[in-house]
Amino acid sequence: MNRYPLWKNLLVVFVLLVGFLYALPNIFSQDPVVEITGTRGATVSKSLQADIEDALKQAGLQPKRVEMEADRLRVRFEKAEDQLRAQDVIARKLPANYTHALTLSPDLPGWLQAIGGKPMNLGLDLRGGIHVLIDVDMDAALQKSMELQVVSMRTFLREKKLRYVTVKADGMTVKVRFKDAATRDKAMEAAAEEFRSMNFSAQDDGRSFYFVAAVSEAEQTAIRKQALAQNITTLRNRVNALGVAEPIIQQQGQRRIVVELPGVQDPGKVKDLLSATATLEYRLVAGDPAQAAEAERTGRVPPGTRLYHERNGAPILLKRQLIVTGDQMVSASSGVDQQSGSSAVFVNLDSKGARRMRNVTTENVGKPMAVVFKEKRTVGRDENGKEIKKWVEEVINVATIREPFGRRFQTTGLDSIEEAHQLALLLKAGALAAPIDIVEERTIGPSLGQDNIDQGFTSVVVGMALVVLFMVLYYKGFGMVADLALLLNLVLIVALLSILQATLTLPGIAGIVLTVGMAVDANVLIFERIREEIAVGSTPQASIHAGYAKAFSTIMDANITTLIAAAVLFAIGSGPVRGFAVTLAIGIVTSMFTAIVGTRSVINLIYGGKRVSKLSI
Repeated sequence: MNRYPLWKNLLVVFVLLVGFLYALPNIFSQDPVVEITGTRGATVSKSLQADIEDALKQAGLQPKRVEMEADRLRVRFEKAEDQLRAQDVIARKLPANYTHALTLSPDLPGWLQAIGGKPMNLGLDLRGGIHVLIDVDMDAALQKSMELQVVSMRTFLREKKLRYVTVKADGMTVKVRFKDAATRDKAMEAAAEEFRSMNFSAQDDGRSFYFVAAVSEAEQTAIRKQALAQNITTLRNRVNALGVAEPIIQQQGQRRIVVELPGVQDPGKVKDLLSATATLEYRLVAGDPAQAAEAERTGRVPPGTRLYHERNGAPILLKRQLIVTGDQMVSASSGVDQQSGSSAVFVNLDSKGARRMRNVTTENVGKPMAVVFKEKRTVGRDENGKEIKKWVEEVINVATIREPFGRRFQTTGLDSIEEAHQLALLLKAGALAAPIDIVEERTIGPSLGQDNIDQGFTSVVVGMALVVLFMVLYYKGFGMVADLALLLNLVLIVALLSILQATLTLPGIAGIVLTVGMAVDANVLIFERIREEIAVGSTPQASIHAGYAKAFSTIMDANITTLIAAAVLFAIGSGPVRGFAVTLAIGIVTSMFTAIVGTRSVINLIYGGKRVSKLSI
């Protein structure tokens, strides 16, 4: 009686070994790192590594190690102070087409990395990082909406063949001028049916006839809400696409957004990440190369056109009127053009953009169309190594429209597959619905995070010590087995958090402390049941068997209800609440294993199959 089959004992040993192995990365230190990557097709090289090492040596800085991977260069340091000093040195040495960032990276041995071992992610309150409060420019969102309304009104009136003189925005109204009252009345009736969210009224000044379409207060409120929601989605997609782990991005009030990025140490890079803008514009070409050269030479640009430059520096005249922009792109992916073998971005437009593109290409078959690439780009560095950024607009592709096209097409002319990939990421993430302004920015240093970790670790140790002491005093030998299971439970929690790459926050540590107290509940129920069986005269072996068997259903019911509560917290909560729910749920699962299977395995090894007259309980 009270013996496990060999496979069950081996299963317990295997689970514990895996747990120890994947919990191991968390004991290694996190090194301060300066990470260097290339932009616009630039790649890290041995010569760049040598230049960086030489610059650091001249500055009297000795890195712990310099590592070069396929797409990045990591310079490790022993102390954060050396990392910050090295940042200035590296910034002055780097060419304009390279960027650097401050981060923390675990110093793991190669064999542990080879099996996928990683430390658990730490939240902003433990690891340190960046907290940013963003204000959304709602006035700009309303203005942009009115510009779109003007374009839509013009298109609608043209499709209905209703002749107008002018269409322009005036505050939150669209004012349309006509030559006669009859056309005005007919147009207003048709427009009122199409633009139901606007309030229409007629105006006359004796010589001209107008109708005014005003955006209602309810519609303005909806525009503001939509702008805020779109900005939150865009920022979340952008952060996720560019690889920042476990960010918190959520609304605060009516026009503000909170962004928390654990582990990020460089506020400048965060600003670049959040405000990064790259988009495409499609315009018809106006005039030939000779006219463009003349416009550049004289500075006189023909009406209705704008002067641009191609990537080779050649001037080109494009029509001011846009066909479609990045705002109307619902998806984008990078790849290679099958015919030319060059880098390409494959674009899908929304319904309005597709209709607009099809109409324009149908009317202009045989004419050239240009693709304008707009990006806020680093164009150099000042004497302190600080990046100088400015808006760059350049024509990356000019092609003749061979046949009409609409929703899906491709754009070529990019420098490299890396540039195509970055552009596709930003287009896929979407454009910001309204400009943003960073109104508050806090950098939480690793030292403060370390204080939280130390306090959290102390609370776990104190809580566990009290539980261990109580179990040994009250349940003697069986209590020591329960304490061993409690220790193994903590190892398994850390291992699962590491394997799942879940984020541990300060509330998560509270969940672990709670789990420490709850983990022995199952053993208390089992041990009390064993005591009851001994009290009614059962043999020690029968008491052990009955204690585990009869307490099982009660233990399952109690833990399942707690697991449901954790699932609800995870579903409706966010940020720290989710962190608490994750650690609580993982703690429940691991404590069930260690308290029932683990302790039974140890008890069986001690007492199973032996003549026992008394139990140490």
